[in-house]
Amino acid sequence: MIDLPVLALLGLAGYRGTQLAVHDTILNPARNRIHNWQAKRPTSGPRLAVTMLIECIYCTGWWVSGALLLTYLLATGTWHDATLLVHGIEWLAVAGVQSLANRFDDTLDTRAAA
Repeated sequence: MIDLPVLALLGLAGYRGTQLAVHDTILNPARNRIHNWQAKRPTSGPRLAVTMLIECIYCTGWWVSGALLLTYLLATGTWHDATLLVHGIEWLAVAGVQSLANRFDDTLDTRAAA
């Protein structure tokens, strides 16, 4: 099981990765291509799902957190130190930290706009 400081660091990295994927302008060309792809067949369920996934900070954050956790576990050689259930709980914890950071960021944006 991962330590709390590592969990916090992975959660904050998940927050930053989510911001990169959903909001940062460097990925605007990729997001625009996906939106244009979806606009060609707006009633397509899979295309709508992909578009919704890249717009939702919580949806994207879930997968970014999982990818970061998996990368960490494989890079440190700790994948086999715990059961799959424990790694699932770790994923929930990392995604929880990421979601809290995004929620905090949204709260600050709301206050700044007021």
